[in-house]
Amino acid sequence: MSRRRLVGIVVPLLLPLIPVVAQAETVADSSRHVNPFIGTQDGGPDFGHGGGAGMTFPGAVTPFGMMQWSPDTVRTAGGGYKYEDNRLYGFSMTHISGPGCTGAQDFPVLPISGTIGRSPAVDGAGYVQTFDHANEQASPGYYRVTTDSGVETELTASTRAGIARFTFPPGKPGTLLLDVTGSVNGVDDAEVTIDGNTVSGWAHTGGFCGARSRYRVYFHATFDRPITASGSWQDNVIKPGTTTTRGAAPTRRTNSGEIASNGHGTGVFLQFDSDQPVQMRTGLSYVSIDGARGNLAAEIAEKDFDTVRVDAREAWRRRLDQIQVAGGDPDRLRTFYSALYHVFLQPYIFDDVDGSYTGFDGEVHRVRPGHHYYATFSGWDIYRSHTQLLAWLAPDVAADIAQSMYDNAHVLGDVWDRWSHQNTITGVMNGDPYHSIIASTYAFGARDFDAQGALASMVAGAERVGEKSGYTERPGNDQYQRLGWVPGQVSDTLEYTIADFGIAQLADRLTDRATHDKFLRRAQGWRHLFNPLTGWLQPRSAEGFFGLLFDPAGTDGYVEGNGAQYHWMAFHDVRTLFQLMGGNERAAARLDTFFTQLNAGPHAPYAYLGNEPSLQTPWLYAWAGRPDRTQDVVRRARTELFGPSPNGLAGNDDLGTMSAWYVWASLGVYPVIPGRAELFVHGPAFTKAVIRRSSSEEIIINAPEATEDAPYIRGLRVDGENTTKAWLPESFVSSGRRLDFTMGAEPDPLFGTADADAPPSFSLPK
Repeated sequence: MSRRRLVGIVVPLLLPLIPVVAQAETVADSSRHVNPFIGTQDGGPDFGHGGGAGMTFPGAVTPFGMMQWSPDTVRTAGGGYKYEDNRLYGFSMTHISGPGCTGAQDFPVLPISGTIGRSPAVDGAGYVQTFDHANEQASPGYYRVTTDSGVETELTASTRAGIARFTFPPGKPGTLLLDVTGSVNGVDDAEVTIDGNTVSGWAHTGGFCGARSRYRVYFHATFDRPITASGSWQDNVIKPGTTTTRGAAPTRRTNSGEIASNGHGTGVFLQFDSDQPVQMRTGLSYVSIDGARGNLAAEIAEKDFDTVRVDAREAWRRRLDQIQVAGGDPDRLRTFYSALYHVFLQPYIFDDVDGSYTGFDGEVHRVRPGHHYYATFSGWDIYRSHTQLLAWLAPDVAADIAQSMYDNAHVLGDVWDRWSHQNTITGVMNGDPYHSIIASTYAFGARDFDAQGALASMVAGAERVGEKSGYTERPGNDQYQRLGWVPGQVSDTLEYTIADFGIAQLADRLTDRATHDKFLRRAQGWRHLFNPLTGWLQPRSAEGFFGLLFDPAGTDGYVEGNGAQYHWMAFHDVRTLFQLMGGNERAAARLDTFFTQLNAGPHAPYAYLGNEPSLQTPWLYAWAGRPDRTQDVVRRARTELFGPSPNGLAGNDDLGTMSAWYVWASLGVYPVIPGRAELFVHGPAFTKAVIRRSSSEEIIINAPEATEDAPYIRGLRVDGENTTKAWLPESFVSSGRRLDFTMGAEPDPLFGTADADAPPSFSLPK
């Protein structure tokens, strides 16, 4: 078993630790507990799926903010920042939190002490700045570092803009290098213009995870100190005084996996006197330079750094205080609120302050007044935990996300992506996850979007065979529809059945019975893969044959996992799966074996809770009448795979997916069935939690005896009524108000063990 170490590195935080919270009180100003460095250092083995770190970033951002201004290290990481490295190549303005691939990191800015007398790309070394973590701080909405050269950089942000404050050592000028071709995967074209005390530009870039997709991003920056000298570099040639320059740069990744900082390409240098700090106010836009200028004027204008920093912190306080907990020690509080912080980073607002945004068709559209258009959806990941948490806590945000997804598909002729970066399709990963996301969003009560239009578009996308708009939504869909499975592919088959179940659920809620019945039948396709001779779901040929030999640890036919891990992914019909396996006792015994290791990776027949396919499995014990085993596994995972330090994530956070899992796991409830809103219970990590939805409902979760020595549920009351069920009906997410847990050192033999207590399964339509 791969067990993380949670001791070692201590990161300096902006605010001191607070004492243990009294059990009778909830936490005020939850933002004080956040450590943005969590996930930036390897916390588990690298199993080849993006590394063993969360791949988060520590920089300045507001909830769902477009501007994500953060440091980038020479060693690459999905979030741009590798804690193990002490070399910075810049502070770029756009990031992705937690992916296993690199993307964005547009417009890196690097401050240096002194003038540049040679090209920034000489010998490929550029002006990389080294630093020590002891000289670094981060908190919600703020980042600071002093590099070994003595330059202090501070960053803060609003939704679409930000301020950097640079303090240079006295005695020689300070210089900023702004690399418009510095996007992590290179650019096709870029342009930058200096006009007095302003700099503006754009880049045409993309390439997330090797995709061919491209987007255009713009910035507009002003400076509060006179620029005493300026110029550009282009292909290693310095051009003092140049006002406009244009060029391109290829991918900047080297063979060693590092960033060729300030390499061949196009950028500008700006020189300042070092007698006072320099404030750089910058607006972003994905529409135009005018849009970036308008975003800056509307959100920051002449505000100084400290005012914007206070505003950013207040935005985080309001958002994080949606959940207030009691009864946790400082480490547990830090782990929990840092996870909640990461949940609220992405997707991010993509429209300008005037409501305009660039859609997937490349045209400028305008969002409904009072709403936002969101971008960058890690579909394969977020449908398992993150979507449901956002819809529960922030139904207004979740509904806008659903509308954004539908708008993207609609303008392309009902083509649904799997993993969208900015306003582009990437096609990364497999399955068809957006259908499940839309269904879960609606099930959790986030309904202020065109659900009828989305359903029609989802059906069209799910039934299409072949390519449209240069993209194939479901490879193998012709065979899947004809046979009920994708030959040789367990992963694709299971993902398609989960997506079809989502379509069926949304259709049922919209009273479209014919569509519900059709897609619920299709959602049973997983059954075709069950081999009664082995008792496993296995790859099956188009002729209907299973292989002669089957190794549950084998990875052929699976994506980022193996047969033992994917076997359980019939979440909407677990009852039938257990029956096929020979009943509850056999299913529970196999689950026991499965969880002898919690993060075994893709080549061992055990759980892989550092990656998505295993995330729901701890709660499957409820169908076998053994919810006490769920309580044990979840408690182990909370303590062994998550922690309060930079190495506190054992796998990629994937835009908040793993963090959302931890939030649910700490609250004592989890949404196991994608497309549905039942919540499955386990032992909470805190003695009390108060959840306030943005739609004004308040939910209290009370567990006064919850400790490490009392991990088992001895009793549960739902809104004052006793229950022996280890799950809550869908109605609880919208109308439930209180859960009261009684916890103890031993399981209650009557809790969740009776046949009548079993959760629902959704088999063939009646």
